[in-house]
Amino acid sequence: MHTSAGSISLADSYAACDSFVAAQLRRAGAVLLGKANMTEWANFMSNTMWAGYSSRNGLTLNPYGPGEFFIGGSSSGSGAAVAANLAAAAVGTETSGSIISPSSQCSLVGIKPTIGLVSRTGIIPITNTQDTAGPMARTVKDATILLSAMAGRDEQDEVTLIDAGHVHPDYTVFLDTAYMKQARIGIPRYYYKHLDPDRLEIVEAAMQVLRDLGATIVDPVELPCQDTKWDSNVLRYEFKKYVNDYLRQLDASVPVHSLAEVIAYNAAHAEKALKYGQETLIWAEQTSGTLTEPEYRASLQRNQQWAGPRGIDHALEEHRLDTLLFLGNEYGSDLAARAGYPSITVPGGYAKNGVIAPGGYQTSGPQGITFVGTAYSEPTLIKLAYSFEQATRHRFPPTLTEGTTTI
Repeated sequence: MHTSAGSISLADSYAACDSFVAAQLRRAGAVLLGKANMTEWANFMSNTMWAGYSSRNGLTLNPYGPGEFFIGGSSSGSGAAVAANLAAAAVGTETSGSIISPSSQCSLVGIKPTIGLVSRTGIIPITNTQDTAGPMARTVKDATILLSAMAGRDEQDEVTLIDAGHVHPDYTVFLDTAYMKQARIGIPRYYYKHLDPDRLEIVEAAMQVLRDLGATIVDPVELPCQDTKWDSNVLRYEFKKYVNDYLRQLDASVPVHSLAEVIAYNAAHAEKALKYGQETLIWAEQTSGTLTEPEYRASLQRNQQWAGPRGIDHALEEHRLDTLLFLGNEYGSDLAARAGYPSITVPGGYAKNGVIAPGGYQTSGPQGITFVGTAYSEPTLIKLAYSFEQATRHRFPPTLTEGTTTI
């Protein structure tokens, strides 16, 4: 099928064979309906690009409030399609928040797996250290069914071979509501301080539900990394290396075979390709593509140490926690992504009176409750998410009306 990252430069690029994930899904009996729109180049193209926009397919809108509510990115089309009941489930891909964000904003369940649980073979990359595919669905059960089919060893993706013993053949066995009575859940208050009243109320209500279910709430929990000054250098340096590796093997009929050629193609077709510019692509192209720069190595080490062992793991171990609780895509998914750890978001409610966030989007609408854990803690996170979902059942389908809204 077409595999374009939403770019018109790859509009005529067809995958030579199934990705590992697509092959796994076919083998499991899935009916593949098609591809969904995404934020172009997984939102690693421009600092001003709207989530859900691509030059190839235009702007994806949130079914719960087209043109009003934030859609989330970069797996925006996957979120909108499942939310609007056009498919039972979808595959999203995430480097940092690209599954969790649209799932949260579209009242879905999204699972961002541990790096190494799901193969990246055949997926257009940003980084080798953070990229993963994961399921997006309307229920925890559906998401775990999809995860069971997607996970597995792939000889072409060496990261799936490192801890392959952690892969479970059937994640639905973890749909267990009894576990909540022994769960210990940490509240990282530092990351709530920017929330507006409506969204803070949703988190507080979720905490009360968890208490009522028997969980022990540890509030507050401090993370040693919470004042760390993060940067995007891992994405910047790895993008050029790995996207060049991908583009290099495309058919000769495709007009671009390197990041430099993508930038040149966009410049030559600026009216269609550069509605929001491409400063991030140019920023990445300025690197060597060899991953030898000290700046890159320092950023990678900071991510892997301070987000993981000296961040999430430190908090979990110090307080004997199963998980840390966050709202939607607010900070927690980024920490988990930098560490390579899993996160699961589940519908948590609806903010009626949101504010305009720094990115310019409306914070009202669907909001997810996100559970973050250590590496390969998907079984525990599934138990917690399923218990919360069964106790609350916040999701309701959007009301779809005829008409077009544009931004």
